[in-house]
Amino acid sequence: MKKMTSAQVREAFLDFFVELGHKRVASSSLVPGNDPTLLFTNAGMVQFKDVFLGLDQRDYSRATTAQKCMRVSGKHNDLENVGPSPRHHTFFEMLGNFSFGDYFKREAIHYAYMLLTRVYELPPERLAFTVFENDDEAYNVWVNEIGVDPRRVARMGPKTNFWQMAETGPCGPTSEIHWDLRPHEGIDTIIGDLRAESDRFLELWNLVFMQYNRLQPDPDHTGQWDEPLPKPGVDTGMGLERLLSVIQGTDANYETDLFMPLIRRVQALTGHTDAERDANIVPYRVIADHIRAATFLIADGVRPGATGRDYVCRMVIRRAVRFASKLGFDEPFLADIADAVIETMGEHYTELPEHRDAIRRTITNEEVRFRRAMDRALAELGEMLAALPPGGELPGALAFRLHAEKGLPLEITRDVAQEQGYTVDEAGFRQAQQHHEAISRGRDGGAFGAIVTGEVYQSALNALRQAGRLNGGVRQEQYGPLRCEATVIGILRDGELVDQAQAGDTVEVVLDVTPFYVESGGQVSDTGVLQGADWTVDVEDVRQPVGGLIVHRGEVVEGQPRVGAHCTAQVDGERRLDIMRNHTATHLLHAILRQVLGTHVQQRGSLVAPDRLRFDFSHDQPITPEELDAIEQKTNEAILANMPVLAVWKDLETARAEGAMALFGEKYGERVRTINIMQSETDRFSYELCGGTHVEQTGVIGPFVIVSEGSIAQGIRRIEALTGRGAEAYIRRGLHHLKQIAARLGTTPDGVEARVQALLDDLKAQQSENARLRRQLARYEFESLLHSVETIGDASVLVATISPTTPDTLREMTDWFRDRVASGVIVLGMVGDGGKPQLIAAVTKNLTPRIQAGAIIKAIAATIGGGGGGRPDMAQAGGKHAERLPEALQQASALIREKLQNS
Repeated sequence: MKKMTSAQVREAFLDFFVELGHKRVASSSLVPGNDPTLLFTNAGMVQFKDVFLGLDQRDYSRATTAQKCMRVSGKHNDLENVGPSPRHHTFFEMLGNFSFGDYFKREAIHYAYMLLTRVYELPPERLAFTVFENDDEAYNVWVNEIGVDPRRVARMGPKTNFWQMAETGPCGPTSEIHWDLRPHEGIDTIIGDLRAESDRFLELWNLVFMQYNRLQPDPDHTGQWDEPLPKPGVDTGMGLERLLSVIQGTDANYETDLFMPLIRRVQALTGHTDAERDANIVPYRVIADHIRAATFLIADGVRPGATGRDYVCRMVIRRAVRFASKLGFDEPFLADIADAVIETMGEHYTELPEHRDAIRRTITNEEVRFRRAMDRALAELGEMLAALPPGGELPGALAFRLHAEKGLPLEITRDVAQEQGYTVDEAGFRQAQQHHEAISRGRDGGAFGAIVTGEVYQSALNALRQAGRLNGGVRQEQYGPLRCEATVIGILRDGELVDQAQAGDTVEVVLDVTPFYVESGGQVSDTGVLQGADWTVDVEDVRQPVGGLIVHRGEVVEGQPRVGAHCTAQVDGERRLDIMRNHTATHLLHAILRQVLGTHVQQRGSLVAPDRLRFDFSHDQPITPEELDAIEQKTNEAILANMPVLAVWKDLETARAEGAMALFGEKYGERVRTINIMQSETDRFSYELCGGTHVEQTGVIGPFVIVSEGSIAQGIRRIEALTGRGAEAYIRRGLHHLKQIAARLGTTPDGVEARVQALLDDLKAQQSENARLRRQLARYEFESLLHSVETIGDASVLVATISPTTPDTLREMTDWFRDRVASGVIVLGMVGDGGKPQLIAAVTKNLTPRIQAGAIIKAIAATIGGGGGGRPDMAQAGGKHAERLPEALQQASALIREKLQNS
């Protein structure tokens, strides 16, 4: 078999089908955008579901993808097997090709066999096949057209070889391709082993033929309610991980180059030898699989949480933490494994490096959060299990208590119990969970709880005021210390006021005083922690849904917060400082834009987050590279000047009279907060109305880097930039890449530009010389072909296959022919770049009344799967099926002979 990396295997699949006329479609998100019934995208066809149902139209009828998939729920839930099994995963890639009313069974089967045996060079004697028991068409293609020994093709029942989207609707037979792990057991036992679902075979590829529309449920698959679809389709899926294990010759998917960089990263941190690693391979595999899954989930916008998709993200991270403890890890490290995922797969899935910082931060935060409570939770679980008889079952109510009070996922409880020889009453757990949700909401509710509206918050505010808890409103101290003592005066859960909450609940806590900044003026809210005597709430967002009410939204990590309890409210100081850097930088940027572009520039919106800033402004023409460089340079100069930043409260009229700039569309009260950035005691660099938080000196901002600039609407442009730690990391990565490029070019970083230009000049010269030599070779080949000219009546005829050349040279060869003969016809064929066949025909003027070049091309182009045309004296065509080029040329010869002899 051909030696290939995972990247090469993926690209070879996509390139193969692109050459066959398929549209290369990017993977859709793991979060399905068109199917609310799915937790995650679990197959390649999900993004094309509406196309197959006729609800969506695309400008292509063939497609190919490498699709990100997650299978962690329902019938595809293999979580318990991840680690012990060499081939089970939560996240995986599915390679697929699709036909929407274009080709059908015959082509799909031929394509699959061709790819596996010719491109990947898998030995045919290691392959076995299944078809639906009544699908004679597919069986005949395998046996009679491709020539597979019938002893390798098993007819199977509907359980394995019939697909349906639902009880009614599109459905059809399938054909599977399997890899024989034990070929020495002989060909005569293949069919029996396939029907017995023996572990001798590894399923590689499933070809689904959407052939029928089922009008009524037909559990026995009689077919009486199936009518043929007007446009049958093809949906195939092949797991990259399994295919790779075959191509790379490994016993487990985890030994391929998709996983070994992750496993080696873990091993480098443990210091294990290879033998020690293999003795503890299950934790290594779980960590690699789960952090790979978490990395992709976070890149697609999923965050760890208590319900739905968020719960899955949390669960895989926490399960990885628990298995990491088996290897001796007691400090956060999983972000380093996420880095290995990004390095391994980021070139194809560019969203991974784009969201690297968010991925690392989210995984680390969840890891730290769980480690705080894991030891106590596992100790309590150990006591519960010790009280059971040998082999006993842990009651579901106890398992739920660990989940509700300690944040221990059921999956981890089940893992620990199974390792010690116990089971868990999972049905009892679900029952306790439903009971808890019903009590929490006062009614039965779904996993995602109630939709909280403004009316709900207003009702909560009124109730708190009537109870005497919120007479003067929440006292805000966001400009003071990042930590303060507070009292819980209200808890909202799913839109209702409750007296207490449990671990794992998502709540909105109302305090009598808060140091948290509430999102306003483009600046995002603070995050942090509410720490009680025996409870903790991680604050993920702070909002003011109605005037006078501020809610701290987050999850109860541990314990049971209650109304009236005292706590310490602590803002995440590092994150706040990052936000302050970015906010002050937007003020500098605004002032400098007006300096460089003109005083017409006005702010039209902004986003001030910890990891970036975004600034929208009025400007009616593109910004030149020189202007953008000047903006960036001047901003950095203003930062280095270390100017003081002063916050002063003033009357609105006074501030405006002094020239303070107001944000477009913002409403202000009579008293406003002004931000002065002072060049000197009397000279302002920037003066704006602003309620956000800022650094005290511009030098604290650190480096400033513009990462993008462009138009977002007529007359409105947007700049996105980084400051501080984000900018430093960006610069460091850029320098690292520059040094790597320089090293590969054999020069210094300063010499890269000159070296690249020299290489481009060399390339241009070589391309010119290559074109000259190819034309010269074509001339030599043409001269040799003249010996093959056939005389038919008074005409010279040349039909031949030539070596690949340029389209211009191909046309020139027909001119050479017409220059050499007074009366003649020439038809040439070649396989050009990308493996696509091309045809050209030319006829001397005197023969065009008898035979036309366009007619020749029209007659033979369909044979190569294409079309074309042209003038009577010259015509061209392109196609898809290079293997049928000789057949097309034979047809041309016969047609020319017939025309010339009969006219």
